[in-house]
Amino acid sequence: MGEVLGLGVSHYPPLSGRDADMANILKGRLQDPDVPAHEKDPANWPADMQAEWGSDEGLAGAARHRTAMLHGLRKAREALDAFNPDFVIIWGDDQYENFRETIIPPFCVMAYDDMAVHPWGHASESAMFSDKEDEWGGGKPNVWNERKDFEITVRGHRKAAKYLAESLLDRDFDVSYAYKPLHHPSLPHAFLNSILYLDYDRKGFPWPVVPFQINCYGRAVISYRGFISRLADRGRELDPPSPSPRRVFDMGAEVARICAESPWRVALIASSSWSHAFLVDRTYRMQPDVELDRRLYDALVAGDWDVWRNLSLRQIEESGDQELLNWFALAGAMNALGQRCEWSDFVQTYVFNSSKVTAIFPPAGGVKA
Repeated sequence: MGEVLGLGVSHYPPLSGRDADMANILKGRLQDPDVPAHEKDPANWPADMQAEWGSDEGLAGAARHRTAMLHGLRKAREALDAFNPDFVIIWGDDQYENFRETIIPPFCVMAYDDMAVHPWGHASESAMFSDKEDEWGGGKPNVWNERKDFEITVRGHRKAAKYLAESLLDRDFDVSYAYKPLHHPSLPHAFLNSILYLDYDRKGFPWPVVPFQINCYGRAVISYRGFISRLADRGRELDPPSPSPRRVFDMGAEVARICAESPWRVALIASSSWSHAFLVDRTYRMQPDVELDRRLYDALVAGDWDVWRNLSLRQIEESGDQELLNWFALAGAMNALGQRCEWSDFVQTYVFNSSKVTAIFPPAGGVKA
């Protein structure tokens, strides 16, 4: 019988950049002519948001935000090291990166072989893209000062990925699978950033990876290309929706059962930040829905999974929590296996687009090295 470790992390793109750029999403919103002046005035912001913004437009707050995020990411890496899985499954979204007009699968198991990845050379293919280049060699400027030609090897596990896809199909979960990327040269940023951040201290990431795509952006994946837009663009024709939170929850539960019945030690990793300010229309895309995130976080800590499973897709969309569908898969998995959250933290923010959560769910009986 297999063993399963559950982890939840963030793939927040600005963490890979520099503190001076971390508030750029909010700064861009302040330039949107359709956002009312009253909403742009810091004097009218929540007190916590004003404190983060400070007198330096979030620069000192960015350093604090990075420190808080890294505390959780390093705790997650410690748990991963101690568990030492045979492979990891990462639930992540695709933001008009690998899947575009040709096909948008609700779910896709990526049964890739080992691949050579250039995180900063390939950045223009992802929503993590920045067109800035500097004197150290081009590509996306990053906190590690790694060059455009910097390369990492991401190991695959085709056998496990095929086993997972076949098992899900046998159990009436109609998932797609792929042996090669489609429109992206390597891995979309939800998956790649998770690897880079769990290896923030550059110790290496030795475990094979099975990326498991969830169509989180649904109605906005083609129409908005899954990313930031001006308020004036709200009238665009939308796409068909994502899978419902309940369906994702149930899919995660089935994946957990398959892994527990397998011969492998598997780490299940959900990758996303929580409510995204740039998706919350009722706050003029200035602030995330911290209230809903806090309610979901409290339920996660308490193991009250009914709160999660009973949330509607419309509630998710209205609160800018589309990417949290990745965590709904983890929620279903941990509920199915009866694994409780042993450690977690909630890094709240208003200025830096989305609050970040790290969570660790050890296997029953604890982590065995």
